[in-house]
Amino acid sequence: MGKHQTHEFKVYICRLVVEEGRKMTELSYETGVALSTIRKWVAKYRQASKEIRLEEGMATPKDIEKRLRQAEKEVEDLKQENEILKKAMHVFAKSQS
Repeated sequence: MGKHQTHEFKVYICRLVVEEGRKMTELSYETGVALSTIRKWVAKYRQASKEIRLEEGMATPKDIEKRLRQAEKEVEDLKQENEILKKAMHVFAKSQS
């Protein structure tokens, strides 16, 4: 009888195949899970086709890169807003003198 895997692990493997384009044969070799089992998981995952929420700690590298780009953009926007506020503060300080 085979080893039972957690739902999170199954979703993680499916995301690697579907969203990252990883080969099922490679994942089968790396994880020790039978190729036919991974095929079944991926088929069910694709059939469901609903957006699966990211589980904490199970983000794919693509997800991490996407979050990083969003955070970097937000930091840049905040820096620009901060500079604008600094300039506005100087303008108002001069006009009150």
